[in-house]
Amino acid sequence: MTSKLVLASNNPGKLAEFGTLLATIGFDVRPQGQFNVPEADEPFHTFVENALEKARHAARLTGLPALADDSGVCVNALAGQPGVQSARYAGAPKSDVRNSEKLIADLQTHTDKSAYYYCVLVYVRHADDPQPVIADGRWKGTIIDVPRGSNGFGYDAYFEVDGLGKTAAELGAAEKNQLSHRAQALRVLLDKLR
Repeated sequence: MTSKLVLASNNPGKLAEFGTLLATIGFDVRPQGQFNVPEADEPFHTFVENALEKARHAARLTGLPALADDSGVCVNALAGQPGVQSARYAGAPKSDVRNSEKLIADLQTHTDKSAYYYCVLVYVRHADDPQPVIADGRWKGTIIDVPRGSNGFGYDAYFEVDGLGKTAAELGAAEKNQLSHRAQALRVLLDKLR
């Protein structure tokens, strides 16, 4: 028997990735837009608080269990920035190009270019769930000055994956979905939900 689960996102890539894997343990994943749920505010300074807020928001407005993620790139020399502000690092409106340009400019005076993508997933059974299921994943790499690759989005073309010699934007979807911070977090979540 399958149970409906609302994904606190309308991103088709996330829906496909999460939907396929969660179907293996009996969930029918639906995007929040299917229920006319607007995007939740993300007012917090931590990934876990923002993901929890998004999950509770979707569960509250649909009456269904919900799954949310919050993720971004954290650069060690910049004390973890852009972090939760990754999508809005260069200000409004959101722009992958401007965000990447700002990141490269901010790193010009630093020799340490190490970074990691970080993802937190939060699953709630209902809006007031006192025991949300929380999983996280970290994908280590280095920020490079010249972009490489055309796959992916965000900072992917500037994020060279540790040990591969390729940027995240040079990886195919299947390889990225095995290695990424989101894939790591999802595997942890699946183990906890089983």
